[in-house]
Amino acid sequence: MRKVAATLAMLMGISFGLAGAPRVISPGEAAEHVGEKVTVCGKVATVTYAERVNGRPTFINLDKPFPNHVFTAVIWGEDRGKFAEPPELAFREKRICVTGTVKLYRRRPEIIVREPAQIRVVTAAGREDPKGP
Repeated sequence: MRKVAATLAMLMGISFGLAGAPRVISPGEAAEHVGEKVTVCGKVATVTYAERVNGRPTFINLDKPFPNHVFTAVIWGEDRGKFAEPPELAFREKRICVTGTVKLYRRRPEIIVREPAQIRVVTAAGREDPKGP
């Protein structure tokens, strides 16, 4: 009975450890984590608000600009109003971390951003930037 209890306690500890904060990865690693909830951190290369495109998306490309982008955070038009400042102004030339589930679109990794809390502006050292967006 003690062995069963010890095994259960160990398994519960492992499962709680796995349920912690999402893994932090670089934009170049995102394609290896499709379907996983992760935090992707990198330098914003370009931010484009495609106002005339269906769904009015905002594309935030990290590390490299479109069309050579390696990762994109997408904010749909219906969610732009949740941001205190337009994303193309708030995140331009900043270092950010984006948290969410990675999916592929045209063989490139992306995270759909539904809430402002999914994006954090950070310093080069990876700390939260007190100036924020």
